[in-house]
Amino acid sequence: MTSIPISVARENLPEAVERARAEPVFLERYGQPAAVLVSPEHYARLAAALDDADDAEAFDSAMAEEGPSIPWDQAKVDLGWE
Repeated sequence: MTSIPISVARENLPEAVERARAEPVFLERYGQPAAVLVSPEHYARLAAALDDADDAEAFDSAMAEEGPSIPWDQAKVDLGWE
């Protein structure tokens, strides 16, 4: 992990972008984290992981709902899979 002031990143943006290809670059303002620069590939992996976590959370929530269950064969018919 690398941290650099925003002013330094502004003056050396190509270098900051190149460094972000290998690791996240934390941009600081007044010594505090303000943003993170990451490669497109790393961003895609993070976004996919968040989507997977949201899907898992939705599944867990649906499974926790009370009420009658729908048999799998009926669910497939309702979805038009059979």
